[in-house]
Amino acid sequence: MQSRIQSGAAHDSVSGKPASEGLSPENKREQRFQKWLSAPGIQFASPDAEKGYQARLTRIIRSIQMRLPDRVPCVLPAGQFPTSYAGITLRTAMYDYEEMKRAWRKYLYDFDGDTCITPGVSVPSGRVSEITGTKISVWPGHGLPADAPMAQFVEGEYMKADEYDALLSDPADYFMRVYLPRTFEAFAPFRKLLPFKHAYGMPASFLGACTLPEVQAAFQAIIDAGKELGKHRAAVMELMKEAQGAGFPSFMGGFAHAPFDLLGDTLRGTHGIMMDIFRQPAKLLEALEVVTPWIVDCAISGANLSGNPMIFMPLHKGADAFMSEAQFEKFYWPGLKKVILALVDEGCVPLLFAEGGYDKRLEAVKDLPRASVVWWFDRTDMRRAKKILGGENCLSGNVPTSLLCTGTPEEVKAYCRELIEICKEGGGYILNGGASVHDTTAANLRAMSDAAKEFGVYR
Repeated sequence: MQSRIQSGAAHDSVSGKPASEGLSPENKREQRFQKWLSAPGIQFASPDAEKGYQARLTRIIRSIQMRLPDRVPCVLPAGQFPTSYAGITLRTAMYDYEEMKRAWRKYLYDFDGDTCITPGVSVPSGRVSEITGTKISVWPGHGLPADAPMAQFVEGEYMKADEYDALLSDPADYFMRVYLPRTFEAFAPFRKLLPFKHAYGMPASFLGACTLPEVQAAFQAIIDAGKELGKHRAAVMELMKEAQGAGFPSFMGGFAHAPFDLLGDTLRGTHGIMMDIFRQPAKLLEALEVVTPWIVDCAISGANLSGNPMIFMPLHKGADAFMSEAQFEKFYWPGLKKVILALVDEGCVPLLFAEGGYDKRLEAVKDLPRASVVWWFDRTDMRRAKKILGGENCLSGNVPTSLLCTGTPEEVKAYCRELIEICKEGGGYILNGGASVHDTTAANLRAMSDAAKEFGVYR
């Protein structure tokens, strides 16, 4: 594992080895925290902005460490709310990057959470999706009403039941010649490419198919999409730098899946992977084992690149209502735990977004190193979560999306107060929504941050 991440790690000037080599996971994590706090490359707008950045980030880090901060941190779950707040639609933000920046700037300077939010994944480029002809999502004006508040993933069986061996034996070839043609209209001609392994020693064999006009058009689509994606990412990075420079740290530095979700979300689909549990469990378990290091390598690369050790892990298919406890303990938790422990060993902090309810999972998932992860809960009983997990690892979340969308500011503040009282004792709690919200009000979001400041102070 170490050799695969050295390119992104700090190196000792004498030995040339990674500066973290030989350190314990705790020391590696502390090293990453200190780098995060040092804010390399951030140009602060003022001395007060720098002080605000340090105070907010220290508040978050101490909560992760299970130490008492000055008060409970607050992460506002604003989602695509900045679009409606600025008077534009999500579609406008997806196509007009200047308007996207205007909306997020307005939000940045009008709200006072402990982290920044950027459009990033929540506002993908509509032009990139059009150029590639994506089949795996619909968005405002393309499969959804033009005024829809969010894009939607289109799940499908993009990998067939008998294709596990093809994926696992040559994942790059499978991605290029099978997955891309099925999921993006522009890349359908890649089916005509020869397998990559046929090109070794004879690269012209690979280039043969590139003489076809339709294959050339597919590669041109990659070039065109790349140029457009570059514009989108430049706009997002501009917002990120400005938000950090204003004193608001980012809450996420990398991304990872649970192995079961990697296969179930975008490859086999829910129906397909549930059938695999019964029809070919041994093959599924083999695949879960193989993809685990892929996930770990990608996540660590993200943390090294961003300088932020927080690895966001949305847990899609492990909820109580999705599978039985026996299935969870056989197919879901072992692979997820391996990813978690590998990331912890490298000093990263998995941010485990447990979507849905995890009431039946709490006992099964409690055996993790102390102060090593953040459990971000959606609909889980926070009293039980605090009792079972709260003494060992940081908890976050649980302000209901429905409340933020339909409740009054007084109701939101009262709920947050009760939640803080349940989870605050001993430290290790970050006030957050159960999920990102799009159709809420400015008053409700301010009620959340006000509750943290009023009721979350540690005496």
